[in-house]
Amino acid sequence: MDVRFESGFLTALRKHASIKKLVRKKVDMIIENPIAFGEPLKGNWQGFYSCPVKRNFIIVYLYCDVCRKKGDDSVVTCADCGETPDQTIKFVLLGPHDEAYMA
Repeated sequence: MDVRFESGFLTALRKHASIKKLVRKKVDMIIENPIAFGEPLKGNWQGFYSCPVKRNFIIVYLYCDVCRKKGDDSVVTCADCGETPDQTIKFVLLGPHDEAYMA
């Protein structure tokens, strides 16, 4: 599995360092089984998944294999989509539920 962390995710992780261990645990779980721990998003976030870290605090990520199989890659349009292997997880955002979707 190829795992990538977007700059927004890493910045938020530094900002919310107090829950770093919880985030690490959830990231490991997502890497193990990206479909089982995430909830598919809709609308402007079609193609992405969210996973709660703790109450009202989420991780937003993209699993390239499912994105392509569902045809969501035409909506998501990652700049590096052509070079990214199917078995890639991109951790995009981290934060309080309401703030994460505003990014």
